[in-house]
Amino acid sequence: MSNTLKHETSLYLKQHAEQPVHWQLWSDETLAEAKSADRPIFLSIGYAGSHWCQVMSRESFNDPMTAQVLNEHFCCIKIDREERPDLDKVYLSAMQLLTQHGGGWPLNLFLDPQTQLPFFAGTYFPADTQNGQPGFADLLMRLYEAYEQQREELTGQSEKLANTLQQLSPPVLDPKMTDAALIDVCRESLAERFDSAEGGFGQSMKFAMPGSIERLLKHWAYCRRTQAADKDGLEMVMTTLTQMARGGLFDHLGGGFFRYAQDRQWRTPHFEKVLYDNAQLLNIYSHALKLGGDVLFEDALCSTLDWLVREMRDDSGGFYAGQDGASLGQRGRHYLWRREQVKKLLDEDAYLLIETLYALDKPANADNHWILHRRDSYRSVIQRLSMDEAGANTLLKSARATLFASRSERTPPLTDQQILSGWNGLLMAGLCDAAEALTDETWLDTAQTIADFLRDNCWDGVRLSVCWQDGYRQPQGFLDDYANVLHGLVTLLGHRWRDTDAAFAVALADAAMALFYDVENGGFYFTAADQPDLIFKPKPSFDEALPPGNATLTHALLQLGQLLGNATYLDAATNTLRWARAAMERYPANHCSFISALQSSVAQDQAVVLRGPEADMRHWREALCQGYQPWLNVYCLPYDLGGPMPNYLPGLVSAATRSQVSAFVFEDGQASAAITDLETLQRTLNGS
Repeated sequence: MSNTLKHETSLYLKQHAEQPVHWQLWSDETLAEAKSADRPIFLSIGYAGSHWCQVMSRESFNDPMTAQVLNEHFCCIKIDREERPDLDKVYLSAMQLLTQHGGGWPLNLFLDPQTQLPFFAGTYFPADTQNGQPGFADLLMRLYEAYEQQREELTGQSEKLANTLQQLSPPVLDPKMTDAALIDVCRESLAERFDSAEGGFGQSMKFAMPGSIERLLKHWAYCRRTQAADKDGLEMVMTTLTQMARGGLFDHLGGGFFRYAQDRQWRTPHFEKVLYDNAQLLNIYSHALKLGGDVLFEDALCSTLDWLVREMRDDSGGFYAGQDGASLGQRGRHYLWRREQVKKLLDEDAYLLIETLYALDKPANADNHWILHRRDSYRSVIQRLSMDEAGANTLLKSARATLFASRSERTPPLTDQQILSGWNGLLMAGLCDAAEALTDETWLDTAQTIADFLRDNCWDGVRLSVCWQDGYRQPQGFLDDYANVLHGLVTLLGHRWRDTDAAFAVALADAAMALFYDVENGGFYFTAADQPDLIFKPKPSFDEALPPGNATLTHALLQLGQLLGNATYLDAATNTLRWARAAMERYPANHCSFISALQSSVAQDQAVVLRGPEADMRHWREALCQGYQPWLNVYCLPYDLGGPMPNYLPGLVSAATRSQVSAFVFEDGQASAAITDLETLQRTLNGS
């Protein structure tokens, strides 16, 4: 055997292609060979931007002695979690059950070759003995000896694990709470976890947790719709968004948010930038901006958009997966500053503003270097410095441009150039929301380009692929890919209708129903019915870094089913909510995405289709979509589409006239009679 990763397109796999470990891919052939030889499998899962993946690679997998032990006693399989999220999801769940810990990457497991069930698992293993724990090479020998000498005991443990895994999918139970009570319990659970001093959730390291923030924002909006104020909920949202945008979690020079903060105060980030985090944060900051102008939020939004286009967009129109946190072998090196470096680049006034605003006048916070972050509001800083706002704005813009230009001369972090379907679907939705919040249709053009890229490169008319890179596509897509792309398309249709996007959305929804839907119990499996069986078949419902595909698809099917009058979509959404209900009631704060879908269902979200001259429809849409109204979906179908009327929308072919706007309100899949007066439409939507 030898290392077989040399011809792979994945950056992560390429990083391991020259190592002395005889890495193999997960395949029927590899599994059969391990089974025949009865050699335990060492399964290592990670991704290109992971710091601890890089550390373990450098310490252990590049070490000839460790590689020798692995090659002699194990069948070694390396997996890119972004190409094979099914294996990652299955074995992460197994690891969590085995260790009773949350897990992370690298995800390392030792499998019985006969069953592929793990008998030992962990994340990063140090090369040398630490705190009484053996070094990785010693651990390998102990595990191999245990496999040889205690086989029966390990087999029994694995069988118990297999039984537990099969029980992970929540049972279908009748609700114990009312819908309203469940929604309120989720809100209160989030409030209990909220850090009132620093924003966010928890008291140590901080993740953005966009699903939780969005849930609070939607809760506030739906309460406001019924005149029941939730000022505290809105305050939690605004405090968190403010602290994230001020803190080191945000790249104040280049734009974009880092993966997470290593401290409670959001000052010290884990420097990796990931597409799916930033895609979801585009949504949230856009929605927050619709509540009123906020310079901090607008700057974070615009800077993130600039970073995406400048550094993350492929010439094909798709967007890359993420950027590493390290450069030249040092984590954060690209982003750190010494005070003297900044002084040399700026004149006295500009330096004074930057020093005060970004805490350079405080002690260094990263090994004698500074991570730029704001301790105070911009307004309070310029007041303290006795600067007028216009002058300070000009000075700040110029100073940041100078610092960014200097930083750009440094060696940049590596970019993972995989274009992942599901993550680009999330970005489509984020770009649409940003376009509306900023009143800039350029971002709709960008979202449209993504839709075209996915349809032309990742969709073969039957199946969606999980990723594309350099003209090659990974053939099998998973639930999250279908759900997130469908979500992006439905969002795009609500901002700019194209028949090609509507057809793509319908085809995706039908494919998801055919491939993933559990007809008997409701809900959608993560892997397709015709994909190879793994040690169990997951049906995720919990929020993770990404929302679960089940929740995202449920919400999209509710919207599409209502718009098209498609009972099949609506029934599938209802049945999925029923399937997930027990899990929602048991862990409400971990099911924010599902509870948002539930609220959309019980609140009977409104769908409006406008037909008429494009300029007039634009005026109507702007009037209807003032502020943040998550329950309202407006679709504009001009008469001059250039093609026949789409047949997806029943009851709209007989609009009164092409010269004026006609509105149709959808309820229970049925279109109302045409409404040709804007004020009448507004009264209808408001229930008056």
